[in-house]
Amino acid sequence: MSGAADELRSVPGIKFVDHVAIAVKPGELEGQIKGYEMLGFTELHREEVLGKDQVREVLLQIGDGPNLVQLLEPLTPESPVQKLIERNGGRGGLAHVAFRVQSAQQAFDAMQASGFQIIDKAPRKGSRGTTVFFVHPKSRTDNPFGFLIEIVEDPESK
Repeated sequence: MSGAADELRSVPGIKFVDHVAIAVKPGELEGQIKGYEMLGFTELHREEVLGKDQVREVLLQIGDGPNLVQLLEPLTPESPVQKLIERNGGRGGLAHVAFRVQSAQQAFDAMQASGFQIIDKAPRKGSRGTTVFFVHPKSRTDNPFGFLIEIVEDPESK
């Protein structure tokens, strides 16, 4: 591996993919949940996340593993998820990929020191009691990721 993959490898405490977030058009969340449940996914969590996110989120577990699918339905026209849907020509789709870490602050400090373009000024409160921050898709000009990255610390898993 080289470039961005090597740089991510040096971020302290990345454990696994926490979730893949999928933007869902307004009014389509319940239908999407039913579709995933037909595939054997289990709903674990549901929450309205306000602040700058402005989304309704549903987390679905894949089997018995730690990996989740997060469905995000925008609550307002100002929601970043609504703006993503508009950029996608009115379609939902991949919103971000989230990596679980041992310590959000340690990961934040290491990524900032390595020159990653971090969207948040500091790790912040996320849904389900987590601490999170987001990394810009074009964070590394030499090797851009091409998608938004979320870093997640779950206090339950420490």
